[in-house]
Formats: sequence, C-alpha cells, structure tokens
Amino acid sequence: MNISDLLAPDAVIAALKVQSKKQLLQDVSARAAAQTKLPERKIFEILNERERLGSTGVGQGIAIPHGRVPDLKTIVGVFARLESPIDYDAVDKQPVDLVFMLLAPADAGADHLKALARVSRLLRNQQACEKLRAATKAEALYAILTEPTLSASSRAA
Repeated sequence: MNISDLLAPDAVIAALKVQSKKQLLQDVSARAAAQTKLPERKIFEILNERERLGSTGVGQGIAIPHGRVPDLKTIVGVFARLESPIDYDAVDKQPVDLVFMLLAPADAGADHLKALARVSRLLRNQQACEKLRAATKAEALYAILTEPTLSASSRAA
C-alpha cells in the first residue's frame, strides 16, 4: 500500500491556520467531506469520538486522527501542515504541526490497520518530517509524501 493510494493531491493542505484541536478536526473533516461526498459533521463526530478514546497525537509533532466511516467505499487521507503548532494532548505533550487524517470504510478491518501502519512508518522517518516541515506548497508536500525513496526507507524502518 502506497501513500498515493490513500491521499489525493487536492487532499493536502500546506499551511493550515488553526488555534485548537477541535478547529483542526473540523477543517480536516471539511476537506475529507469534499473528497468523500459524505457529511462533514458525520466525519467530525467520528474523529472526535476516536479522540475521546485517547489522543491520536503520536509524538514528535505528529498526529494521525482516524476513524471508520459507514458508507465510505475506500480509505481516504487528508494531510495538513499547520502554520503554527497547536496543543493536541499528544503522548509526549509536544505541540503538533503535521497531521495525517485517515478515514476507512466501517468494514475495512486489516486494510485500515495497514494504512495506519503505513502512515505511521512514513511519519516516523525523521528525514521525511524535516522535508514536510520545510515545504510551503501543497504540491511539494504531496511529492514528499509520495516520494518512492522515502516510502521505501520508511518501509524498512
């Protein structure tokens, strides 16, 4: 599974201006709604419900909010580089500035877990994160996220 299977070029936000975790989840829900044609409110509620179980802030400035969505046909991602880091209740208590949101069909099972693992491996790659933080355009972010050499090295990690 490649990042390009999960993420469309127009699902990348280069400099998202948000002040809070709630606002972030609302904004990525809006972008996901445009991608999936599903109600924005429904997506936000699913992401928010998942956050109540425990923060998806995985540390080192990274969050991977995710959820399973009835009526969704394929796994869909939205990536956002925040203009300024925000408090996200991350496991390491550090603010978050890179967010990769994933939505999966309700019956995705193993594919949902594979997608989460794939995104997690990519974002654990320090070189990839440095490039993502330095990029200022959505096209550049998408190219970094789907770069075969980073994808290969993050698979080995």
